Amino acid sequence: MAATVTLEPAGRCRWDEPVRIAVRGLAPGQPVTLRASLRDEKDELFRAHARYCADAHGQLDLERAPALGGSFTGLEPMGLLWALEPEKPLLRLVKRDVQTPFTVELEVLDGHDPEAAELLGRAVNERDFLAPGVRREPVRVGRVRATLFLPPGTGPFPGILDLFGSGGGLCEYRASLLAGHGFAVLALAYFRFEDLPKYLNNVCLEYFEEAVDFMLQHPKVKGPSVGLLGFSKGGDLCLSMASFLKGITATAVINACVANTIAPLHYKDMIIPNLSSDPGKYKITESGLLNLEDIWNDPLEKPNHRSLIPLEKAQGPFLFIVGMDDHSWKSEFYAQIASERLQAHGKDRPQIIYYPGTGHCIDPPYFPLCRASVHAVLDQPVFYGGEPKAHSRAQVDAWQQIQTFFHEHLNVSNFSLMLSGSKKLKPKRNLVGDT
Repeated sequence: MAATVTLEPAGRCRWDEPVRIAVRGLAPGQPVTLRASLRDEKDELFRAHARYCADAHGQLDLERAPALGGSFTGLEPMGLLWALEPEKPLLRLVKRDVQTPFTVELEVLDGHDPEAAELLGRAVNERDFLAPGVRREPVRVGRVRATLFLPPGTGPFPGILDLFGSGGGLCEYRASLLAGHGFAVLALAYFRFEDLPKYLNNVCLEYFEEAVDFMLQHPKVKGPSVGLLGFSKGGDLCLSMASFLKGITATAVINACVANTIAPLHYKDMIIPNLSSDPGKYKITESGLLNLEDIWNDPLEKPNHRSLIPLEKAQGPFLFIVGMDDHSWKSEFYAQIASERLQAHGKDRPQIIYYPGTGHCIDPPYFPLCRASVHAVLDQPVFYGGEPKAHSRAQVDAWQQIQTFFHEHLNVSNFSLMLSGSKKLKPKRNLVGDT
């Protein structure tokens, strides 16, 4: 091996941090291939590669040199991560144990044939999900099944409840990363975990109320309110929580429906039925994947009105993150319904950020796009949409937008002013394109 691979920061960093990759010791203009590989906790292999040429000094800096081909093209300093693809089809890269890093092996190969080339150099990038000093605390209090992540320091910290979608289980990786940015985050399970229900047949909002109360009573959480972050089914649950429960300042949802979905929602003596669907309207893609976008009935049609979530009852602002190539359901349409409903009731319109070329599964930065995978509950291959380059850029921007939204709204002064009516928050409507 004749080349040296350098990483900045060297060796170890957070998963949501960019890393600068450079190579020196090459011949001037030398053609090389860079290859990245990662194995998840189930030992499944994910790989990406790109072809480059060294500069006149025999050096290669991915922040300056465009990829000439391979898994991606163009100037993409983090392309070797976001372009990772599973060796076996229909696998999604997720982090199951946030207490250990993902290890990314980077190799420099001579020439532009990654399978038959001589290895010139290599480096290892360990990517953590717990920033230094972040504490992970399992929560088994009453009925609540969750994990709390606390930033370093004495606190108290602004609190967020984090919910994932219809796959169930307890997903911690988004919460653990957010805690590294100064938030106390509760990753909350609500089915398919330990002694929680195995199936999502009925949902009782009292369970989520208990989780909110846990956060509000925690000495490390800054009161008098918390924020909510939800993806997919977790998104409409967050909208329902914001509409019916006390102590919620701000709600951010990622590709969520504005109606209650999948299962009836119970709270005290109230029942919100789930939005009806017509499974016969599913489509099969050319690759044999289920496209479920059209199976959901229109919540604005009279028979479905009762499934709509009364967002106008909420006490705080909303942020809608929308992938415009979402094939799980019509996220763009649902966000528009939310905006119109809020304004019709004299409320500020929500902040809506539309991301072209972006699919359903919007993760923190540098996770590769999951266009399709076998759904954990349906046990069928489902098409989620998205184009890799546009989706990767959306994830970077959305991650920052979510943090900015919560930092702005999760504090006592803003919440008190909002309740008193002395200050109106004016959310923005953004459109982020693929540039």
